[in-house]
Amino acid sequence: MQILVTGGAGYIGSVLVHHLLNEGYKVKCLDRFFFGKESLDDISTNSGLELIEDDIRWFDPDLLNGVDAVVDLAALSNDPTGELDPQLTLDINYKGRARVAKVSKKHGVKQYILASSCSIYGFRDELAYETTSVNPLTTYATANFMAENEILPLADSKFTVTALRFATVYGLSKRMRFDLAVNGMTLGVFKNKKIPLMRDGKQWRPFIHINDVARAYSAAIENSHDAINGQIFNVGSDEQNYQLFDLAKTIGDSINSTYEIEWYGSVDHRSYRVSFKKFHDVLKFDALHSPRDATVEIYNALKDGRLTDSPKTYTVNWYKHLLAEYNLMKL
Repeated sequence: MQILVTGGAGYIGSVLVHHLLNEGYKVKCLDRFFFGKESLDDISTNSGLELIEDDIRWFDPDLLNGVDAVVDLAALSNDPTGELDPQLTLDINYKGRARVAKVSKKHGVKQYILASSCSIYGFRDELAYETTSVNPLTTYATANFMAENEILPLADSKFTVTALRFATVYGLSKRMRFDLAVNGMTLGVFKNKKIPLMRDGKQWRPFIHINDVARAYSAAIENSHDAINGQIFNVGSDEQNYQLFDLAKTIGDSINSTYEIEWYGSVDHRSYRVSFKKFHDVLKFDALHSPRDATVEIYNALKDGRLTDSPKTYTVNWYKHLLAEYNLMKL
């Protein structure tokens, strides 16, 4: 079975590509490689992997020939990045991914999985289910919702379409990001025993380990049937809905280190708790990893020198560099 992963060299994509190859799949990885190819260096000679440097907005659809499933991860990721150039975000995250889904169907691909986000719930007091009305507060969240609305109706008996709304991801990746809550907090403890925390710490967020994200994609690919066709699933863990102050305490205590909270920013108005029961019930999926696991793993990697922070580990800063140096619309 051959799978096309768009954005396959990214934070999540590189972990997923490694996972799929280990599972015995053949993988085509389509990426602009804005962050380089280093995340795939150790598997670059794998006979089951094909690297394609291209853009979801204009790649030749013929590369979909022989592809059985598409996992569409390519996007300008996270809320701050989405606001750097809102129109560009919509062009890539919404229109680009809608194009991928449409040409996939036209070329006989059997399954398409959209990487969406629980961030589309925005702010709410009650627990959010897949049927809960959404409240996207950013361009990034809006683009995800628009993509869902255009892509899900493509589902039919020959084309399985699924949207996975992921919780906030954390954990170690070969294309590391320190602009994600768990990862950034761990780095703060390592560097100066201070945990960066956006005010006021009472906001809720759901979380999921990056290895569980890869497992969730496998589960969806392996269970491509009517129960997931045309469906939206929240993907995460009910036990990992955290208020961020409590998450900070969990991270600090995980490495048995003295630390203090380093507050920054104004009060964050994005706050949401999410139910992941539907994905659990339909695909029998449970998260296996916790923020504590990731904190220890990341801290030890930093301590051993296997991991460092660099400009590329902060997505919005690297995209600012790219926008200043190049034109992403024409690259």
